[in-house]
Amino acid sequence: MVTPRGEFEGKVALVTGAAQGMGRAVAQRLAKHGAETVLVDIQLDRVLTASTELVRVGLRTRAFACDVSDEDQVRKLVEAILGELGHIDILVNCAGILRPTPFHELSTAEWDWVMSVNLRGTFIMMHMVYPGMRERRYGRIVNFSSTAGLTVSTLGGAHYTASKHGVMGLTKAVAKEGAPFGIRVNAVCPGLIDTEMVRGTVSPEQIRRYENSFPIARIGTVEEVADLVCFLVSDSSAYITGVGVNISGGDLL
Repeated sequence: MVTPRGEFEGKVALVTGAAQGMGRAVAQRLAKHGAETVLVDIQLDRVLTASTELVRVGLRTRAFACDVSDEDQVRKLVEAILGELGHIDILVNCAGILRPTPFHELSTAEWDWVMSVNLRGTFIMMHMVYPGMRERRYGRIVNFSSTAGLTVSTLGGAHYTASKHGVMGLTKAVAKEGAPFGIRVNAVCPGLIDTEMVRGTVSPEQIRRYENSFPIARIGTVEEVADLVCFLVSDSSAYITGVGVNISGGDLL
């Protein structure tokens, strides 16, 4: 999965959850390969910092704060991007939250919160950019599901697993509808990746136990996930749509 430098020249990429972790790595990689990259996150100060650091090394990025589960905020975001840049070619829905609450302790409020960000937020973002992609007959969308979207979550609760299965279903349905209009929609399904969210959820000792249970005995890196996303939005994957690509070191074998 080698993406040629400059592959995305002339393209506008929108990446949610871009203040840290996998989203930030994806935004950086797309910008390095030529895309005008818009970093979006609910945390304004952190996403501004992430964007500024990329601009300092000569990359073309800008930052916006947005709650992806809020339809009005997303509409204003997309209108602002289209007003400034004219089009959105690539959408990467990385924004998400993970909670390990056991099912018997799960409240409807927490269920709604996780679903609103992970599934509703993915839907709203796709729904807002899809018409422009359909009109231009070109679009590349990558949604972040998880190995939880293929089986059951290692760390998250039932609400997390349900949300990520929902992302997979949404990905497949829109891929089928969008294909005649030049829109490809795929999902990445990361396993245990070395992110702030993972480090904040489990102890170093637990991480080592998980690593020892994987065929590839380590956790993944955000750069490896970014490489996969770049492949899925590149011309190298022109015949791939509607799939969820598992990147987990063989965890599901």
